[in-house]
This record gives sequence, C-alpha cells and structure tokens, in this order.
Amino acid sequence: MKSINISIRKIIIFCVFLILLIGIYMICGKLTSPYGVQKVSFTPSKSETFTKGNLSFTIYRASTGVNQDIIYHFHGRNLDNTIWNDDTYFTSLIQSYWQKTNKKPPTVVLISYGPEWLITPKNSLIESGLMDDFISNLQLIESKIAKPKNRILLGESMGGLNVLILGLNHPELFSRVASLCPGVYLDSPFSDFNEIKAAMKRTGADPKIALGIYLMAKKYVSNEEEWKKISPIDLIKKANMHYPELYLSCGLYDKYGNYEGTEALVNIASSKGVKTHWHPLYGGHCAIDISSLADFLIIN
Repeated sequence: MKSINISIRKIIIFCVFLILLIGIYMICGKLTSPYGVQKVSFTPSKSETFTKGNLSFTIYRASTGVNQDIIYHFHGRNLDNTIWNDDTYFTSLIQSYWQKTNKKPPTVVLISYGPEWLITPKNSLIESGLMDDFISNLQLIESKIAKPKNRILLGESMGGLNVLILGLNHPELFSRVASLCPGVYLDSPFSDFNEIKAAMKRTGADPKIALGIYLMAKKYVSNEEEWKKISPIDLIKKANMHYPELYLSCGLYDKYGNYEGTEALVNIASSKGVKTHWHPLYGGHCAIDISSLADFLIIN
C-alpha cells in the first residue's frame, strides 16, 4: 500500500488559505448586514405590570388620556407583555397613528401566560384551562382600571388564534375582535398525514413551522372533539349577527399557511351575519394595515 505524504509547507499554505477565506466571509457578512433598525417615533404609554399565578398582564395608558374601552391584547409566539411599547413593533405604529390623528385610545391590557400558549377551556390535558383562568381573572384586571364600556380583543399570529378562540367562545363579553395573521386552518392536528401534507402544498406553509404548530396544538388538545371547541372554523359556524364585530387580516404568502383558513373564516362569518372587515394583504406573515386596524380599535 502506498503511503500518502503531505509536506508541512502544503499544510501551512492550506491553513493560511482557509483562514483568509473564513476572514473574507466574516468581513463580507459584517459589511452586508444591516447597521441598524428602523424605529417608530411616538410617545410610549405609561405602564404597570401585575401577576397572578401563571398570568402576567401589563396595563398601558396613553399619556394623552384614554377613553372608556379596554383592548385586551394577546401577543404572538415568543413575545411577552412588554411588547406594546416596543418602538420596532407594529404596536408602536398604532400608537403613533393615534397620536398623529389626536384620537383618544382605549386602555390596553397586554395578557401573557408565557412565550407560547393556547387559551383553551379545561379538557383532559394538564396544560389546558387558560380560558377559564383568564375569565376568572377579568374582575381582578378591571378592578385596577374600571369596568369598560366596550371590551376589544387584539392578537397577532398565536395571539390572533387566541383572541378568536376566546371571542367566539364568549361572544357576550366582547364588542370587537381584531385577529391578525391568525393560525386558522381547514384541517385539524388530527387529520390524516396526507391531508396535512396536501394542505402545506396548497398554502405554501413552511414544513418546519407546520410541525411546530402541530406539536403546540397537541399540548393543549388531545382529540378531534377537544379541537373543535377551539377551532375558529367550527366555532364561527355557530355565530349570528349578535357576535362581536370582526377584523381579520393575513398576508397572501404567509409562511404559516394561514391565508386559506382565514379567508374561509371570513366567508363563513359574513354568511352568518357577523359584521366582518377583511384585509387580505400582499405580503408575508403578519403584514398589517396600520390605519384601518387603528381605526377599528377605537369605537366611536
């Protein structure tokens, strides 16, 4: 067998070349990365934070004063109850819009049960029951503000699904529901794999994201019957003209595959007599039309 001899000089040259290549790659990456981030110019709201058990909520009041309504804002995945005043997030654009138009907004209560959660009624799983917990804490939350004239729900992504689940299960408690890029699907986590695969192809959903949503849903519901109690598509079929007014938006190229289900929800809601505002957008996940949303959140 022949032995392979590589000179030390060649090894040194190769290592120097490799180091130079890595250095050039890192320098190019640094030079072509964004140097900063566009921030929104606005006056942040005053805030107070409270906790009770797993519930954490922050009350935000505009510095120019508030009206008699309350917005309950349910945040998206991996966010928290401090997001309302983030000057790089859509919530700061809403505040900026209100300030420029001299509109007195509602008090905002940002609700959180952690970075990832579904507000389900109590069922067979330990993680379920957050809906019952929230409803039982409404009196506590509003004792720190005042009983509102109107309760409004607002949520994006995971939060958009959560406000639909809550608003459609308890329509008597809320006047309006604004659901942005919500996780609404025609199929359930208990559908046949081929059906789920076909849905991903149809909607353009990212398979890794679809798997994450599938696993999250299985934490809170264990069978089809439990799923139907939180599926907006099933819940909206029971609706009538006395249900909360709905605002729904979704990007056509939502990588979560949310467009198809959200559009279907809009069509069913309209057929049931629910006053519905539909804002399909040419964009990705959580593309938002700020002016129409900000107007919807203030009831004249």
